[in-house]
Amino acid sequence: MANLTRFEPFRDMMSLRQAMDKLFEDSFVRPAGAGLTGAASSGVALDMFETESDVVVKAELPGVKPDEVDVSVTDNILTIKGEHKEERESKESSYYCKELRYGSFNRSVRLPASVNSDKADATFENGVLTLTIPKAEESRPKQIRVKTGKMIEGEKKE
Repeated sequence: MANLTRFEPFRDMMSLRQAMDKLFEDSFVRPAGAGLTGAASSGVALDMFETESDVVVKAELPGVKPDEVDVSVTDNILTIKGEHKEERESKESSYYCKELRYGSFNRSVRLPASVNSDKADATFENGVLTLTIPKAEESRPKQIRVKTGKMIEGEKKE
């Protein structure tokens, strides 16, 4: 005698929907290798903030030597690029996991203010490149003294 199973038309549709959601999430939301930072596709994770007089950029470049990095500012666009060369020790190694990144990297970002790149300062410590770029004079906030409209007797107008 044959077993009867209840017909549920949406049971398989839900699994198809879940498969499609996973496909789109893996392909577009989290590109391959993006990890938690989302910066792996560009190769350089960074923080950028500004003070009253400077724009400061901190770029994470683990395992990269300072002489492997090229930094430039053109038309208010900061570009950090370089290459991290792989050190070959053994050609007979059988890797179980190989996640360290080697090769060229490149990241370009628009700076939030006009800067004077000729006076920029760059330091590299513990795999973090810190750029301090002074703002151009026209980008710095100007203090304007506010006077009252009422003139005091004997005071000359400036």
